Amino acid sequence: MNDKIFLLSTAIFALFFFVSGLLDILNHFLVKTILFVGFFAIVINIILVVKSKSKDKKKLPPDSSR
Repeated sequence: MNDKIFLLSTAIFALFFFVSGLLDILNHFLVKTILFVGFFAIVINIILVVKSKSKDKKKLPPDSSR
């Protein structure tokens, strides 16, 4: 996953939250569950990508151009 996917998923999440507020359905259990799961899915994906990027940086060979 890259930054574009995070941006898109966050935008969809915010749009769903906005539409749910407009339709006054934020108090329904199913909507709360979808928002809760969506938020934690985004957070977990961000954590996993940051960890994988830091592992990739550690695997790079030293700069041999000098």
